[in-house]
Amino acid sequence: MRHWTFTLAFIIGLLMFATPSEAQTLRNGSGSTVGKVESNGTVRNRNGSSIGKFESDGTVRNGSGSRIGKIESDGTVRNGNGSRIGKIESDGTVRDGNGSRIGKVESDGTVRNGNGSNIGKAEGVNRRQAAACFFFFFN
Repeated sequence: MRHWTFTLAFIIGLLMFATPSEAQTLRNGSGSTVGKVESNGTVRNRNGSSIGKFESDGTVRNGSGSRIGKIESDGTVRNGNGSRIGKIESDGTVRDGNGSRIGKVESDGTVRNGNGSNIGKAEGVNRRQAAACFFFFFN
């Protein structure tokens, strides 16, 4: 019986993560929509134009499809040439290439700058993508 319970829970988990969700809205500090992140990683501006894409391996592309950087599994952010330009820590803290704190993405998706001011909200977007959107696409 335990084997079937585990198998059923595993299958339900796979279905939950494999089912695409709707695009997640990105809002600025005033609450106005600035863009969206689609379930396939495409980033769109408020007009619906593609301005970038997050690929499953962490590669970040601009709207033309050119590689502009990468977010590594440990949160290190590299530019298109492979140089380290920052880090997005697991708690949502965003650091620049010198290690200085430049912001944070809270667990509810609120994005704050280095002074703690609310600069946006990315509810439902993972912290690393939310940080990249606000600190690299919408800054």
